[in-house]
Amino acid sequence: MDLRIFTEPQQGASYDDLLRIAKATEDGGFDAFFRSDHYLKMGDGSGLPGPTDAWITLAGLARETSRVRLGTLVTAATFRHPSVLAISVAQVDQMSGGRVEFGLGSGWFADEHTAYGLALPPMKERFDRYAEQLEIVTGLWETPVGETFSFQGEYYRLENSPALPKPAQTPRPPVIIGGAGKKRTPQLAARYADEFNLPFVDSATAAAQFERVDVAARAAGRDPKEITRSIAQVVCVGRDDTELSRRAAAIGREVAELKESGLAGSPAEVVDKIGRIREETGITRLYLQVLDIADLDHLEVIASDVAPKLD
Repeated sequence: MDLRIFTEPQQGASYDDLLRIAKATEDGGFDAFFRSDHYLKMGDGSGLPGPTDAWITLAGLARETSRVRLGTLVTAATFRHPSVLAISVAQVDQMSGGRVEFGLGSGWFADEHTAYGLALPPMKERFDRYAEQLEIVTGLWETPVGETFSFQGEYYRLENSPALPKPAQTPRPPVIIGGAGKKRTPQLAARYADEFNLPFVDSATAAAQFERVDVAARAAGRDPKEITRSIAQVVCVGRDDTELSRRAAAIGREVAELKESGLAGSPAEVVDKIGRIREETGITRLYLQVLDIADLDHLEVIASDVAPKLD
């Protein structure tokens, strides 16, 4: 089981805050450090000192870490032109020595689009743009050096692009797709995804969607086993009840609710729940959403008391 640390910096984090937890992630032996791609806080809290850009952050972390995989869960297709995004991600992949994983979603959070003057088209158009972005970004990366890439879609047009720079990974960084859509999402995953992720859902919902992706993959002539299954869950682990309650309070949540909807409790309880989820869904990768990024001891508890028991 790959364990990955997943953060939500829009809730309040500087680059230095993210650097500390990314280094703790690497030191703790976790597989990867991921962050959200948002520009506005959600819910209560100040969000201070303000948003950090996902790919600028990952560029910095690429030079200050050496082992962990780095990525977004997930980049919003509404934020950046796909050709510019392809350049940015390829450069970060080079800067990291080939450790980037590229999560892309259609975009959804209306308030942040309004706050920063970003267009959020109606759902059908948004998803059509998302599909074109996937084709453009992967097409640019996979075009052989010395050849050009052109694309004519409903929303984007590229003519004779040199399709540079290339990422360090060949033919491209792994692509992560996720979501609950029952038709187009599995079809896009079958075409582009190296990993399919479902955030914050129960095992039955996840298993049903993974099966849809498998069916779409077989229809597209792919072996479903080529697509890694993963989920994301909020995590809150305490060595005792006092520590657990303190960690839950720090993120404004109730222990009982966290145990029901996420991965919370003693190390043994969390190990047991992860085992049940793995058995029910077939996942081999788990993103642990850490909401209190200043609590680095939390990562130590998971690294020492949870991770070793998942082999």
